[in-house]
Amino acid sequence: MLNLNTILGTEFPFIQGGMANIATGAFAAAVSNAGALGLIGSGGMDTETLRAHIRQCRELTDKPFGVNLMLMNPEVEEQARLLVDEGVRVVTTGAGNPGKYIPIWKDAGMKVFPVVAAAVLAQRLTRYGIDGVIAEGCESGGHIGEMNTMALVPQVRDAVDVPVIAAGGIADGRQLLAAEALGACGVQIGTCLLVSAECPIHDNYKQALLKAKDSDTMVTGRTTGAPVRVLKNKMAREYVRMEKDHLPLAEMEKLTLGSLRRAVFDGDTDTGSLMAGQVAGQLHEIKPLRNIFEELYAGYQECKKGLVNEA
Repeated sequence: MLNLNTILGTEFPFIQGGMANIATGAFAAAVSNAGALGLIGSGGMDTETLRAHIRQCRELTDKPFGVNLMLMNPEVEEQARLLVDEGVRVVTTGAGNPGKYIPIWKDAGMKVFPVVAAAVLAQRLTRYGIDGVIAEGCESGGHIGEMNTMALVPQVRDAVDVPVIAAGGIADGRQLLAAEALGACGVQIGTCLLVSAECPIHDNYKQALLKAKDSDTMVTGRTTGAPVRVLKNKMAREYVRMEKDHLPLAEMEKLTLGSLRRAVFDGDTDTGSLMAGQVAGQLHEIKPLRNIFEELYAGYQECKKGLVNEA
């Protein structure tokens, strides 16, 4: 049953992914105003910048919103406490184990949803009293794990007794219905929101997504233990070539230094990191967020109705 909207107090059972350099306070507010849960992504932000985005979001919406805390951020300790000080109501986490911070968040009445890529981590985190887990498959854009959504979500669902949110490979009603069938109460979406009218990425980035085919993403960083799914371009192909040649990590990192910012802000589609999931091939036009949400949910209802009628 898709009841994430009831849990969060939103219109739709959707959470926006906390995409670094993209999930700003303004974008999170736009997502929340359109009916889903907007998230501010702390990746790439220092503590004061994160504070400014939280306050900006609060000025722009009276709907629920949250923060995605990137646990590898060098200021994560300060940022974890900032969420309490600023009265943030929902937090999702990525890139690590948030166990040490969950008690202060729960004491403050926050809802906590860690992003996990394996059932064992989900099970371990339930001891802290989390409100649910986001099971993210490797179809996602950006930093990924190894399991795909179809395999991951049901195993996480079987391993925990808290709500499970599916992420990775979801851009239309069929995939939303599939997530429900796998045991999810709702979904986290990211790639399909990159081509929203409100998304702050450069138009070159959006056009690259609209031109992408089903096989136009690739994964860099598998050999370094930090796999990232991006659109294929000059930078990504060169990085994979360097991996195959076993070049030093420091040399490969020179290639990617600042690459996400080049894509997001400068529209550099050759040497920028165009993070995107495998659903990129399903994206065909730029639409307002509200339209994306309405079409996603209407497609789910139509697909579900069709299955019932066939039965």
